[in-house]
Amino acid sequence: MQKKKMEIITARITPADKKVIHQRAKSAGMTVTDYLTTCALDKEIVRIDGLDNLLAELKAQGRNLNQLTTLANMGRITVLRGDDLIGGIHPVV
Repeated sequence: MQKKKMEIITARITPADKKVIHQRAKSAGMTVTDYLTTCALDKEIVRIDGLDNLLAELKAQGRNLNQLTTLANMGRITVLRGDDLIGGIHPVV
């Protein structure tokens, strides 16, 4: 459950510092508010590069599975030897 944010903190910083903060928040995939709060409270920020490609591939596979399921439910395709099909799927490491 997310807590409602009700308080405001105002700080004066240089334009260069503001630009760096915005860049770091963006590269961490966070809002500036969440980034600054995480940094100020000594929480760990974990960023794993390459997940965007993995997520895109996973979405594509999900769409393909949905399309195949729809066609199978309509009776337009049948899967014979499904065990062979499943056996050919290798986990991404």
